[in-house]
Amino acid sequence: MQVPIIDTHCDILSYLAKVPGAKPDSVEEIACALPLLRHGNVKMQVCAIYTDVKSGSMELATKQAFKYREMLMTHPQEVIQADADFLDYLYLNSKIGMVAAIENAAGLAEEKVPIEDAFAQLDQLIKLTGRIAYISLTHHTENRFGGGNYTTGIGLKKDGKLLLDYISGKKIAIDLSHTSDLLAEGILSHIDAQKLDIPVMASHSNFRTVWEHKRNLNHEFAQEVIRRKGLIGVNFLRAFLDDQNPERIYEHILHGFEIGAEEQMCFGSDFFYTKDFPDKSRHPFYFPIVEDASKYPGILEKLAENLSQSQLEKLAYKNCQRFFSGLWRK
Repeated sequence: MQVPIIDTHCDILSYLAKVPGAKPDSVEEIACALPLLRHGNVKMQVCAIYTDVKSGSMELATKQAFKYREMLMTHPQEVIQADADFLDYLYLNSKIGMVAAIENAAGLAEEKVPIEDAFAQLDQLIKLTGRIAYISLTHHTENRFGGGNYTTGIGLKKDGKLLLDYISGKKIAIDLSHTSDLLAEGILSHIDAQKLDIPVMASHSNFRTVWEHKRNLNHEFAQEVIRRKGLIGVNFLRAFLDDQNPERIYEHILHGFEIGAEEQMCFGSDFFYTKDFPDKSRHPFYFPIVEDASKYPGILEKLAENLSQSQLEKLAYKNCQRFFSGLWRK
C-alpha cells in the first residue's frame, strides 16, 4: 500500500556520530538507513539528537547536529530539510524530508553548567539543523530537568520549568515519551499554569493499557495528548510492544483509535543502532514484521482489515502533516 509515511522518531544521528565509518545508507547497520526509508515510502523522518546524562553530552549533541547537516549535504538527491511547504506538497517531492529533534535535554546542558548554557546550546542546535521538532526533557534516568521513565518520585525540576518557559512560542513541541509519570504531570501542569505556547506529543510511545511498561503512556496521559491535539507515535521496539507477540503492534494502534486518538495516531518507530547494545536479552530488538523502515506498507495492509482508508492515511502521514504544518506556520 503506497501511502506516504511520516515517522516521528529514529536514532540515525547517534549512529552516525558514534559508530566509526557509519553511513546513512548502510542497510546492514541500521533499520532506518536511507534505502529502507525510501523502500517503505517514508516521506518525512524525525531524527533524534540523543545523549546520555554524563560529561560530554553537549559536545555529542553538537556533533550529531553536524552529522545531520552532513547527511543533507552529502545526499542532496535523497534528502531535504523538511518545512511547512515541504509538508504541504508531500506527494510531489521525491526526496525524504528530514527534521531534527532532541531526545534528552542533557544534550542542552550538562548537570553543572549554568542554565543559560542550555538556552544558548538550543539556539545553536537550531541554527545548525534549521529546526528542532520537539524536545524530550529526559531519557531513562534523572537529570537536572526532571525524572526519566525508569525513575519514581521525581517530577519537573526548576531547570525543567525554566527550559519550558524558554521554548514557549518557539514552535517546538514537548515530548512525553521518556518522562516519569510525575514529570509528565509536572510538564502539563506548568504549561497550563503559565499559559505556555508548547504543543504536547509522545513521539515514540505505546499504550500501558495494552502492554504494562513504564515506557508506555498510561491512559491519563494518552487522554491529555488527545485533548491537547498532539501526536502519539507507535514504537516498534519489542520490549514496548510485547516480548513474545509480534501481532501486539496492531493492538496498540487499534487501541489508540478506540480511545479517541484517531487524529493523534502516527508512527514513531524508534529505529537505532543495536549491534553494540550490551544487554543480550533485548536482542532481537524488533519483530520481523516491523524490523526496519521498509515494513510500513505491510503494516498498513494488515491494518486495512480494521481501519478505513481515511484512518490509514491519518495514521500514516496526515496527522503528522497537520500537526507539524500548523506548528511551523504559526
